[in-house]
Amino acid sequence: MLATYSKRSLSEADYKALAEFRHQIRRFLHFSEKAAHQAGLEPAQHQLLLAIKGLADDVRPRIAELAARLQIQHHSTVELVNRLEAGGFVHRRQGKEDRREVLLELSTRGERVLQELSLHHKAELRSQGPALLRSLHRVIAHDRSGSRRKRRKDA
Repeated sequence: MLATYSKRSLSEADYKALAEFRHQIRRFLHFSEKAAHQAGLEPAQHQLLLAIKGLADDVRPRIAELAARLQIQHHSTVELVNRLEAGGFVHRRQGKEDRREVLLELSTRGERVLQELSLHHKAELRSQGPALLRSLHRVIAHDRSGSRRKRRKDA
């Protein structure tokens, strides 16, 4: 996949747009990590709580689904769940159809902390979101203009 893209050329504006976009993403992630720590959670624990709460209605809250959502290994997800359960943020329960199935749900404490963090994140996105969107639009615009320039040269 990387080889396909390496044959294209990028302008200085493309690099600047990509660098600014990465900077804006990192600013938001830094905010998010700091907010999680202030709430007494590790950033990955916050992400797991959000992943559980944000699952689509037709997706069962099992370790495998959450590992896929977080893009981490199964055993790492189990460890996160263990720590969250020990802290009183999540509960494990048996599936109704298959008693061997283990499903996860937020505890009252988990719901409360996640709501506080999510309100804080939404406020930050209202503040920081426009700069993030502008930087994304620049990346996309430069990509499109670069593609158009290349097609004109090839024609």
